[in-house]
Amino acid sequence: MTGIASSVGKTTVTLGLMAALRRRGLTVQGFKIGPDFIDPAFHALVTGRPSYSLDSFMCGKEGARETFARAGADADIAVIEGMMGCFDGVGSDEPGSTAEIAKWLDAHVVFVVDARASSRSAAAVVVGAERFDPELKMAGAIANNLASEAHAAWVLEAIAKHCTSPALGALRKDPAFTMPERHLGLVTASEGVLPRARQDALAAAIESAVDLDRLLSVVGATRRDHGAPRAAARHEPRARIGIARDVGFQFYYPETFDRLREAGAELVFWSPETDAMPPVDALYFGGGYPELRAKALSANVTVRRAVKRFVDDGGPVYAECGGLMYLAEGLEDLDGRTHEMVGVLPATVRMSPRRLCLGYATVTTTASSLLGASETVARGHEFHYSTLDPVPDAIARVYRVADTRGAVRAEGYQIGNALISYVHVHFGSNPALASAFVDAAARYRAR
Repeated sequence: MTGIASSVGKTTVTLGLMAALRRRGLTVQGFKIGPDFIDPAFHALVTGRPSYSLDSFMCGKEGARETFARAGADADIAVIEGMMGCFDGVGSDEPGSTAEIAKWLDAHVVFVVDARASSRSAAAVVVGAERFDPELKMAGAIANNLASEAHAAWVLEAIAKHCTSPALGALRKDPAFTMPERHLGLVTASEGVLPRARQDALAAAIESAVDLDRLLSVVGATRRDHGAPRAAARHEPRARIGIARDVGFQFYYPETFDRLREAGAELVFWSPETDAMPPVDALYFGGGYPELRAKALSANVTVRRAVKRFVDDGGPVYAECGGLMYLAEGLEDLDGRTHEMVGVLPATVRMSPRRLCLGYATVTTTASSLLGASETVARGHEFHYSTLDPVPDAIARVYRVADTRGAVRAEGYQIGNALISYVHVHFGSNPALASAFVDAAARYRAR
């Protein structure tokens, strides 16, 4: 599912299509192109299966193909949600784009067209996509945000007359389908904004407006070979890793969990806001919205002190983005109030003024760390509005972070056996990362 730009309705149509296909009794595997945690969580809610990211920058062609083959091996159909506009990659080039991934997978493309302020011109958008990259396999177009039955008829007739791609259907504008948003994107699936009734309504809208039989006949016409998925290694757990997972900490790639388990980890999910810290051999704090839960996180003094003792004792702790915010000395929330945090990183994180940091990053370690030996390379991305006060020079930086524009900086704060960074590293970018982290946890366990 793709379009000419962001905000054309890709996520709404994707979720409705997933729900409608499930109502037909199909096992649906979701995927999301690009570095995204929020949309895949909605996919998982609707399909009942983890949704995996396909990202050419972070994991490359073979990585994307292997993830697709493995995650979709037992599914009846895969539904892939694109990112941004179909042809938008890194800079002005194709790499990183939805179009690139679609061609790698030999997947059919369904073009979602926002026709709220057009009629016949909607067809020109589809024609433009067809001509811009003739190698794409266009399965059809779905018009979105139509004002009336007459409006829908005009748009569908124009597409049928001028486009090679079939007109699959047209969805009426419905404010009930608009997903609530906040500063990092949609309000998340874990916050209950997509209950079963809303999923059923989306499915019904797709069933009534889209020719699903025609769509399935097109996408099922070609048998694709994406190679054999990697065989999942079977190990008895040799270490327990505590994964912070609640509203404050929820941004994780499912593939990272898979690789940690394959490396011999037992994963224990817990909430730093409401739980006691579990008995584990390592801790992993991912991204999320700790700024929205700062008061409650600060109030759980027992857990904050337990995490600090664990770090002081040499326990392995990997923290990224939201995890950095939690392990900092303090966190200034959106209202300007500062809340005491764990205090491992001697600096305060501030949400005001908000400054967007968004982009891919390549990390090269400059010393041994939880991720492996010096000169270990990993890829990931940054996406945050917070800023970190200056960190004392005495704190070791073990990352050399390069962005796609060529800027390089030292980051990756190492304090004892804790590794703290703003970068969301994709463990699929380097298979050695998970093994190194689990090795560190196993050594701590043996000690």
